[in-house]
Amino acid sequence: MTDTRDWRTAAEEVVDVLAAAGIRRCYTVPGESFLELADAMHRHDRIRLVSTRHEGGAAFMAEADAKSTGVPAVAAATRGPGAANLAVGVHTATQDSTPMIVFLGQVETDYLGREAFQEVDLTAFYAPITKWATTVTRADRLAEVTAQAVRTATTGRPGPVAIAVPGDLFGQRVPPPAALPGLAALPAPPLGDEQRDRVAAWLDGARRPVIIAGGGARGAREPLVRAAERFQAGVYASWRRQDVFPNDHPLYLGHLGLGCPPPVLRALEEADAVLVVGCRLSETTTQTYRLPGGAASVAQIDISPDQLGAVAGVWLGAQADAGQALRALAESEPGHESGRPDRDWSPAHAAWADTTRVPAEAAAHQGPGLHPWQVVECMRATLPEDSVITNDAGNFAAFLHRGWLFRHPRTQIAPTSGAMGYAIPAAIGAKLAAPHRTVVAVAGDGGALMTGSELETAVRAGAAITVVVFQNGMYGTIAMHQARELGRTAAIDISGPLDLAGYARALGANGATATTVAELAAALAKAAAAEGPTLIDVRTDPDVISPGSTLSALLGEHGGHG
Repeated sequence: MTDTRDWRTAAEEVVDVLAAAGIRRCYTVPGESFLELADAMHRHDRIRLVSTRHEGGAAFMAEADAKSTGVPAVAAATRGPGAANLAVGVHTATQDSTPMIVFLGQVETDYLGREAFQEVDLTAFYAPITKWATTVTRADRLAEVTAQAVRTATTGRPGPVAIAVPGDLFGQRVPPPAALPGLAALPAPPLGDEQRDRVAAWLDGARRPVIIAGGGARGAREPLVRAAERFQAGVYASWRRQDVFPNDHPLYLGHLGLGCPPPVLRALEEADAVLVVGCRLSETTTQTYRLPGGAASVAQIDISPDQLGAVAGVWLGAQADAGQALRALAESEPGHESGRPDRDWSPAHAAWADTTRVPAEAAAHQGPGLHPWQVVECMRATLPEDSVITNDAGNFAAFLHRGWLFRHPRTQIAPTSGAMGYAIPAAIGAKLAAPHRTVVAVAGDGGALMTGSELETAVRAGAAITVVVFQNGMYGTIAMHQARELGRTAAIDISGPLDLAGYARALGANGATATTVAELAAALAKAAAAEGPTLIDVRTDPDVISPGSTLSALLGEHGGHG
């Protein structure tokens, strides 16, 4: 007869697998369908269980945690409603290529398929927004599937993996698992010598070579710099990956974001060779799939073969790790064509630098409210330059993307999915992942009020983040689009100005209101010295809708009004 006295619960085995993979945090709203999993995490000495106010916040925290460290974090939610709430952050992880392990509690095994209480087909629900989604129906397979999930999430193009587990499985006692699948990510093949030589010769022979670096190159900053210098190639950062290359480097040409100024794009439009590294060439990065243009030959290096040539035609596509490939290219022997004098990128770098300076009219702005440029300039003058910046969706971000210089690696935590409500929970995840860093969330009032309740989580978790809210009383991005396309606005007003500083204090955080640059500078300095989280409610001018336009001017072009 089998002696089961030393058997442990399936949940305990799962948590051991997670800990062995280096996973240190799980973010969740606890639910009745995974009681034993939460309990096992709470009791484990290497896993921290963080209870949040909303599943969407939990997913954003896990995504930002993993984006900060490169190691997956866990997000856990209960069936139907919890899984639905969690989905926005999981979709963000997919679009941002962020590894994440997602546990979804499900109805008990005996009730599956009966439309039981809160039942949803979670595998079908999550399949389109994850790398892999599965439902486990045997408790003794949970540890094995968890190990497979870790490897899947981290191999190739990283991403989230979802495991749905009927509520009766986690508590079952199971025998020690047999040999588990390997936890380590499978290595990408190296850039072969022949491919290296072909790419090197191509870049050497080009007149105006340019590199577009994406999130896949975030861990390859040093070899990226060396490769750019080796070929004297200009470097663009893809959408919201501005920290991939030092912005003060003379070869930096700018950020391929929304509303990218034409002078910044000129060097890419004139390039005859474009090397794409660790970038999926998203709609935003390519300026609605317009660039790289037809005159440029394109080569692409990516850890995922699915990305090679998926958006732009390439003459060479190489599946390889970005760091290894860039290192090989940097060490290649220079060809006789290299170092041409027309590879002087100083005019292009200067064109980008001009877009980062506060315009004279913004510096002299007298209200009502602060000009967004004034807010970013004050942040630059007050905050440490290696601060980690998490940013939300919204038009305020256009000023942040232009005005904040990313000189240090892993200092930008931003959703390429454009998800609102991201910044505050993301800042919490980033701070818990790196407690020694200064972490600043930047949001509009729309995004801040979507997930601002997570300030209570920050207080409870001891995450001393700073939150800068651009409060202009509207959904600014939509107001801009409506004014530009329709000549009128609808459903964009938010009641205000609201006492967001009072809201923060009600949640146990510090709160301050800034209506002048001096007040903002003082609040930022005080927040840096605070032991707990601080929200700074910055009142901004609602008419300043983007770096290049005002709402009144856009409405005036149509003869319309709000």
